[in-house]
Amino acid sequence: MRQLGDLEAAVMDRIWRRNRPVLVRDILDDLNTDRSLAYTTVMTVMDKLHRKGWLRRQPQGRAYVYEAVASRESYTARLMRDAWATSDNQAVAFVHFLEQLSDEEAKALRAALEICPPASSPPAPEEEQTQ
Repeated sequence: MRQLGDLEAAVMDRIWRRNRPVLVRDILDDLNTDRSLAYTTVMTVMDKLHRKGWLRRQPQGRAYVYEAVASRESYTARLMRDAWATSDNQAVAFVHFLEQLSDEEAKALRAALEICPPASSPPAPEEEQTQ
């Protein structure tokens, strides 16, 4: 998966923040608080995101209503997975990643592992003693 371009990321950021179906005009108005963009530019970017599978759209009158297909967190996870897959030695890459975690990030990782432990994790020491 290729990382989103700058304008694509800005559009997706606005869509993810709204967390509801949006019109091109909604995103254009939001983006134009930071910069000056043409309606057709934003419409083209949203159409490309739709063709890439990031947005779904439904006709509404003469326009389309767009919404995100996946969450921001899902996109981030795919980027992380793809980046990790580029390493010849994934264990070493993961160690370097872990070394760079802040305390808050490490805490989030521990919490995530509690929710979704690795599928092939060995039994905990208490389980080994009872078997």
